[in-house]
Amino acid sequence: MKTYQTDVEAVDALHLSYKRIREEISQVIIGQDDVVKSVLISIFSNGHCLLVGVPGLAKTLLVQTVAQVLDLSYNRIQFTPDLMPSDIIGSEILGEDRTFKFIRGPIFSNIILADEINRTPPKTQAALLEAMQEKVVTVGGQTHRLPQPFFVLATQNPIEQEGTYPLPEAQLDRFMFNVFLTYPSFEEELQVVRNTTANRNVELKKILNAQEISYFQQLVRNIPITDNVLEYAVSLAAKTRPGTASATDDVNKFLSWGAGPRASQFLVLGAKCHAAISGKYSPDKEDVMAVAESILRHRIVKNYKAEAEGISTEMIISKLL
Repeated sequence: MKTYQTDVEAVDALHLSYKRIREEISQVIIGQDDVVKSVLISIFSNGHCLLVGVPGLAKTLLVQTVAQVLDLSYNRIQFTPDLMPSDIIGSEILGEDRTFKFIRGPIFSNIILADEINRTPPKTQAALLEAMQEKVVTVGGQTHRLPQPFFVLATQNPIEQEGTYPLPEAQLDRFMFNVFLTYPSFEEELQVVRNTTANRNVELKKILNAQEISYFQQLVRNIPITDNVLEYAVSLAAKTRPGTASATDDVNKFLSWGAGPRASQFLVLGAKCHAAISGKYSPDKEDVMAVAESILRHRIVKNYKAEAEGISTEMIISKLL
């Protein structure tokens, strides 16, 4: 791995790597720029990402492509109502020598695609979410470390809600970003259909490896941030809490629950990473604003009045910025 003399040189390298990664990904994924950006920011910030979108919007393809370009191991877990925690983390079996052996589950990988995470019961969801938080798995009293970097990209389908187990707020809070996927524009869809209905093979170059990503994750934390930007990020999260001194009239009127301290941490980390990939050496308020919606969206809970008046979470967040 290349060593850098200063943090400034390293941030320049991260900015350049990000541009090269985007170029590679754009050969396979047409459009979806904000989604790709959010996924890469959450990887470099050592967070996790929740994608919400209808089927067929290339969620799986995106994760496969990112894993290829970043030269990381990748596993996909399809969540179903009968999936057990041992199907994810692995289990112990009795070997020929009459001792127990641990057989690793699919979670022992750098990138995990948790497909339709709301289709599985809370017991199984909790097994994955413990691993996300602690980056370790405990089976039979033995602790097994997960490979680094470790990144979970979970998907949810917003249409069919029958027979699903919605993620509780405490578990949603572990995801750095909640990203909504939208339909492609007419031109983008035209390009997608043109590419996917012909014999087109794309050879993707590997831009970074696991060691370099771990280095850049540490670098993002080292990026300096001024006090006024830090205060802006923390006050933004504080404003979403109804019944507190910082809450606005809209928040008191339309929200029943606000974002916790984890939101403030992610706003600062997300802003630092957003600044670095944009070629800046320190984040400003614009960087906080750029990541605020995806970070706060799943951490604030609307009340009945907001539902009745058709007030969306995004409308409330945009008024706070």
